[in-house]
Amino acid sequence: MQQREEKQLEASVESLISRVAHVKNALHSFIYKLENEYERLTWPSVLDNFALLSGQLNTINKLLRNEKTPSFRNQVIIPLVLSPDRDEDLAKLTEQRVPVFSHEIVPDYLRTKPDPEVEEQEKTLSTEAARIGPDVAQKQIQALNKMCTSLLEKLSNPREDRDAENAAMRQSKPSFNPADTNALVSAVAFGKGLSKCRPPGPVAPGHQGQGSMMSGGPTLQQVTIGGGSGQQAGMGGPVAQQQQGQTGKMPSSIKTNIKSASGSMHPYNR
Repeated sequence: MQQREEKQLEASVESLISRVAHVKNALHSFIYKLENEYERLTWPSVLDNFALLSGQLNTINKLLRNEKTPSFRNQVIIPLVLSPDRDEDLAKLTEQRVPVFSHEIVPDYLRTKPDPEVEEQEKTLSTEAARIGPDVAQKQIQALNKMCTSLLEKLSNPREDRDAENAAMRQSKPSFNPADTNALVSAVAFGKGLSKCRPPGPVAPGHQGQGSMMSGGPTLQQVTIGGGSGQQAGMGGPVAQQQQGQTGKMPSSIKTNIKSASGSMHPYNR
């Protein structure tokens, strides 16, 4: 009876080693593709590799749950020899991954339970999950499913549709304020909203025309009524006097225009 159990255990271990070797080869091939063929790798190919690994792991789980497979939990592995020296046979069996079998690596390789930190995290998560009621959990599940569904819909839409939606959103948002634009155009074209105040301080008699020209548009119209001579007179008295000395006698119409322009341009006559 004992020999039969030993043979059955050996056969189960050999089958398990073979299945694990298939998983290892699949992982090695997938990692090689990710590191060296990532430029040509497509998403369907990645999904195929994941499906292959998932199927192999399911096969190992079925093998372990089989009635003919002995319970490996009842089998205890005890290290008989621990040495810090390199073991060639062990390195060959483990493909150079475990060259020595020392006190440092035995607790990691022969561990049957998770690390203490991982156990504490699992206990914390289990406690939090127990505190959540079924109604709250159902609401959270529905919210998560809704988010996943929305994300899948966005990913399934073509890229052109997303670009069109983004362009429509950009066009719908105005990039300027119409009121500010109208105020700026009115200020530049018609002077609307601009201040008409002159800087404080006395104005010299010879520069009254210049101050009136800087103050606004209506004064410019009054200055230009008398033609070119009146405009020069509005720009300053000395120029008119010099022209009068050169031409001899100034006509009475020009004098009248100069007087009317000068009188209307005086700041106290506004």
